[in-house]
Amino acid sequence: MDRPTLYLNHAGTSWPKPPRVRAAVERALDADPSTWAEDFARDHATVARAFGLDSPDRLLLTPGCTSALAVAIADLPWQPGDRVLTSSMEHHAVVRPLLKLRERGVRVTFLPRASAGPLDLDAARAELARGDVRLVAISAAANVTGERLPVDVLVREAHAAGALVLVDGAQVTGWDDLDLLRLEADLFAFAGHKGPQAPWGIGGLYVRPGVRMQCLAAVCELPTEGGGTMPSWCDVGSVDRLALAGLAAGLGGREPEALEQATGAAQALRAGLGATPGVRVFAGSDLPTVAFVVDGWSLGAIGAALAARGVIVSAGLQCAPRAHEALGTDPEGVVRVSFGPGQGVDDAERALRAVNAALARATPGTG
Repeated sequence: MDRPTLYLNHAGTSWPKPPRVRAAVERALDADPSTWAEDFARDHATVARAFGLDSPDRLLLTPGCTSALAVAIADLPWQPGDRVLTSSMEHHAVVRPLLKLRERGVRVTFLPRASAGPLDLDAARAELARGDVRLVAISAAANVTGERLPVDVLVREAHAAGALVLVDGAQVTGWDDLDLLRLEADLFAFAGHKGPQAPWGIGGLYVRPGVRMQCLAAVCELPTEGGGTMPSWCDVGSVDRLALAGLAAGLGGREPEALEQATGAAQALRAGLGATPGVRVFAGSDLPTVAFVVDGWSLGAIGAALAARGVIVSAGLQCAPRAHEALGTDPEGVVRVSFGPGQGVDDAERALRAVNAALARATPGTG
């Protein structure tokens, strides 16, 4: 009998969804319409508490992280001459709306990698010192390599320079114990279908008190510390009620032991690949993502050979072409292996055996 599929692309989207999430979605699907408003408010509040928020008033629900980032970037009240700093490791969901700002006279500066990390902090400090930076848009962790970026330092130094900070939290939500009040980022976007293990179609954007937003239909000052509700600019379409129920169940049922297992699996695979001749493993972090390339080998050949052995990974650009320019892995990209909650060292060992078998049988340079 064929072995079951080993799915190792959780940094892309989680699979399978855990029983608690599936059950919550089914309950929401069957719920009587008379309870929909109450259920929505309850689940919205549950999601807010998972981010350390006392109230959901500042938490906009969106169809995903990409839409949350688009709203955050487009709806700030930009002026010609404003400038944005971002890293060279960003997902296209950050890069595309930033480059669109050029049509409004906004300049975008991509910060280089450091010799031993994903961001050159000295370069960031030099750019902030110029005094014309309106926003720092940064990922909490790179989706290609799993490297963490120095978000805490950037928040502190950006605020000292009078700049706002937008954090793309797609790769850390569901993995980290997030306290957005402590983080003090002005805007924080997240996805539901990755770490939280929710269905597709749900994400969100937190807007810190005092941050002004605007759109073509309205110019609004968001509620003060005293409370209130989100204004009309936040209407970005109907929220997927079923996906919201799954998100609340996913975030509300995090299991630290399962997260630690996945981290251990990534560490084991990283060590095993690092001892394999010809394999170059990229620096990671405590997130369960491992990225590698093999000298002289096509990513397509490796990815296909792994899939033939029932191991599903991401082989390519991971929707982050600028990150691969910074890593020197363009135009092909990397093989990215990312574990999910509950996957362990046995899974890492199976993945390593599959890689070694693929390299033993595939033909270098073919795809």
